[in-house]
Amino acid sequence: QVQLVESGGGWVQPGGSLRVSCSVSGSITSMSPMDWYRQAPGKQRELVAGIRSGGITNYADSVKGRFTISRDNAKNTLYLQMNSLIPEDTAVYYCHARWFGVNHWGQGTQVTVSS
Repeated sequence: QVQLVESGGGWVQPGGSLRVSCSVSGSITSMSPMDWYRQAPGKQRELVAGIRSGGITNYADSVKGRFTISRDNAKNTLYLQMNSLIPEDTAVYYCHARWFGVNHWGQGTQVTVSS
């Protein structure tokens, strides 16, 4: 059973930066896509950023130019670097990976942006 464990969430002031990580229990080489989703209170879960095994990335319009998704296959880890954070980025951030047609999710990590 593949396990995804997020870490790195927390509280940050507007304009600040944070990096969240997703550590996977197995090899991520064949996992594609790998994504970050987020869910704010009272809202639906939304796709924030995704990366495919070839390195192609995609971003939600709301985070383009501020967030960067990356993967380290050697460390079996997915990252999301978040810069210029705004209060609207406050949410629980979830890691997702698709592996041989099966979707796998982490438990989420809370990111709070406020002054």
